[in-house]
Amino acid sequence: MNKLSTLTSFIFSGLLIGFGVSASYAQTARPEDPLMKIYRETPPRINDLVHTRLDVRFDYKKRYMYGKEWVTLKPHFYPTDTLRLDAKGMDLKNISVVKNGRNIPLKFKYNDSLTIAIKLDKVYHNNEAYTIYIDYTAKPNELHVKGSAAINDAKGLYFINPDGTEKDKPTQIWTQGETESSSAWFPTIDKPEQKTTDEISMTVPAKYVTLSNGRLASQKVNGDGTRTDIWKQELPHSPYLFMMAVGDFKIFHDKWRNKEVNYYLEPKYAPYAKQIFGMTPELIEFYSKTLGVDYAWNKYSQIVVRDYVSGAMENTSATLHGDYVQETPRELLDANYDAGRSTIAHELFHQWFGDLVTAESWSNLTVNESFADFSEMLWAEHKYGKDEADAHSLTAMQSYLNTPDAKTKNLVRFYYSNKEDVFDVVTYQKGGRILNMLRNYLGNDAFYKGLNIYLKTNAFKTGEPQQLRLAEEEASGLDLNWFFNQWYYGAGHPVLNISYKWDDASKTETVYLQQTQDGQTFRLPMAIDIYAGGKKERHKVWMSDKADTLSFHVDSKPNLVNVDGDKVLLCAKTDNKTLDEFVFQYLNAPLYLDRFEAITAAAAAKSSDKGAQKVLMAALHDKYYGLRIKAIRALNMSNDEVHNAALPVLTSLAQTDDNTLVRAAAIATLGKLKASGNMNLFKQALSSQSYAVQGAALTAINLLDPTQALSLAKAFENDNKGTLTQAIISVYATTGTNEQWPYVLNAFNNANPQGKFGMVRNFAAMTGHIEKPEYAQQGIGTLKDLGVKYKQFGVGPFIVGLLSDIKTQRTKLKDDVSVKAADDAIKQINDAK
Repeated sequence: MNKLSTLTSFIFSGLLIGFGVSASYAQTARPEDPLMKIYRETPPRINDLVHTRLDVRFDYKKRYMYGKEWVTLKPHFYPTDTLRLDAKGMDLKNISVVKNGRNIPLKFKYNDSLTIAIKLDKVYHNNEAYTIYIDYTAKPNELHVKGSAAINDAKGLYFINPDGTEKDKPTQIWTQGETESSSAWFPTIDKPEQKTTDEISMTVPAKYVTLSNGRLASQKVNGDGTRTDIWKQELPHSPYLFMMAVGDFKIFHDKWRNKEVNYYLEPKYAPYAKQIFGMTPELIEFYSKTLGVDYAWNKYSQIVVRDYVSGAMENTSATLHGDYVQETPRELLDANYDAGRSTIAHELFHQWFGDLVTAESWSNLTVNESFADFSEMLWAEHKYGKDEADAHSLTAMQSYLNTPDAKTKNLVRFYYSNKEDVFDVVTYQKGGRILNMLRNYLGNDAFYKGLNIYLKTNAFKTGEPQQLRLAEEEASGLDLNWFFNQWYYGAGHPVLNISYKWDDASKTETVYLQQTQDGQTFRLPMAIDIYAGGKKERHKVWMSDKADTLSFHVDSKPNLVNVDGDKVLLCAKTDNKTLDEFVFQYLNAPLYLDRFEAITAAAAAKSSDKGAQKVLMAALHDKYYGLRIKAIRALNMSNDEVHNAALPVLTSLAQTDDNTLVRAAAIATLGKLKASGNMNLFKQALSSQSYAVQGAALTAINLLDPTQALSLAKAFENDNKGTLTQAIISVYATTGTNEQWPYVLNAFNNANPQGKFGMVRNFAAMTGHIEKPEYAQQGIGTLKDLGVKYKQFGVGPFIVGLLSDIKTQRTKLKDDVSVKAADDAIKQINDAK
């Protein structure tokens, strides 16, 4: 499961900071949850799934699925004459045991509409398999269930635009099993510890394509306009990894070695399949070689669906993506690694960690999701370079550190209110950073040898962190209890304060390390690099106490002491270096985070400081595009020295940088100067294929000449995405009239959550001054819905503030109806749970 990724919550954590809203808004005070006191033991295994065969057909009008199931099981160890299956909200017509080809009805109870208690026909022993036949109807739209931050719905089976009444939206059916929602569309033992082979027969309208786990064994055209496809998954996997998808998809056929690799997209995006997913065979090869375990399944397909309830899902051999990965070549020009490419890498790694070896329980989800999160930086490092990997890792660490209650949660979590709660920044982002620290400590060879042992020992079974520890210990020969105890079974992170002292008389550099966090004291192996006399000397040390003092004899005063020279520690850090030391660090220390820290220090210094200027000017030419952007945004162009030095560089970057996001950032900074001499540059940028560059240019023109920007914006209404869309909204918010409102409202409503919050200020501004009261009321209603829907992420007070401003504006316009609508909207947001 890709973090949403967790994706939505991280979108909002960043946006809230940008809006000046405290992230703590999202953490409302609640009484202690009694469910948190319950130890979440692994459910006892009374019966084991062996094989699951399904025969299903769909009623689009009723949103029902009619199913017949033959599920084969056997007792795990102890003899039993009972069976309990998870089955959520179904109509059950027949439950029988299959004997010699005949169905013998069984007695059962289904009192809670969640689980079926079945009385078997006899006592079975663990050397006896038996098959149960079930005739049932799944009614997912009548099922009232709750999702999580990572998975915002849990009804298992989804009918998308089933009546075809929604314009520009295809008719689709797809499933989402994690965590325990497969039992909303077929009865099963819906626990990750279970493994079963399967066969799924789907009867669908003949015009549609189907996808499921495993291989397409047969297709039969029926005489009633339907077709029956049979898919067979012949290696065992967990029930939550079962999947079906039905719809109008075009299939692009690729391959890895001798195995099928397929990409299912809407016809509109089919020409771009290779550009979106084409790295997949290379990814499979890289993971297979790195792990020493070849991709296990008989094919790998990826499908993109509408209205998906999360980021993506690693169904065995058939990953399902939300439509945000479905992009045109123009959109892909502006796509950084954190967009769809990291998701593709994340989900594929799950085919080893999650599908081949599955978390034994949700408490141990880290052996699925922490690995998938780690894989994102692993692939970035291999494909795009260490800077890209380290930038991705820093973003992930900041997501964890900026989440207020994350430090109270263990990575392995036996106490939680709801299993969905484990899908969070601790399991994903913190867990990925922990694995990177372990890799750094052991070294690549030992670390990957340990993963190889873990995967081969537990293939087609389940795993938990203790098995990972044993595998890494076997590979490395090192005791790792200390590491797993503090990072997997303990909570929090080090909060480090680092200070320095040079004694010229004794030629001694002293480094003072202090852990200031509450709770446990962390043992921290680290490298300390000392730069002096034109060379670098590395010291490998351990911090084992709350406060440690380390002394080093050095021939001359160091230019820089770089604690955590590998920049892998998961920690919050106050590093008391001087600005001169940060200047040296930028110019001499090699890693992304070394340079990032130096740019951050330079940006915080006075713009007149020569050292700060030196760093920022050098960073405009940094080899990594993200740091060039950081430097551009840090420039204080009101300082004459900075302005004169940076202007020709910015002008060059705006026109010639090989990264469209850097060009856009340079144009945005030039635009704020409001210098008419840049107008031709901005107009030329409007012809770029990059939406980001066009958006920055239109925004810059709007600052210079709003009337001209209004005229230019209209030409882009039929082809815009992302930053360009936001720029058009900004122009219309400044000078637009009733004529532009329908476009603005439609663009806002069709945007994804990140897009909405990117344009929400301008949307609110236009709502405040638009002439027609009915348009103002449409805007107020839209903002109210947004505030209610995402109140849990802390945006409620921010939206209320926008509505209060709108109320002030509408009062000046003597629009009493809209003023009342704003009051009502504010009340509804405040009253929302």
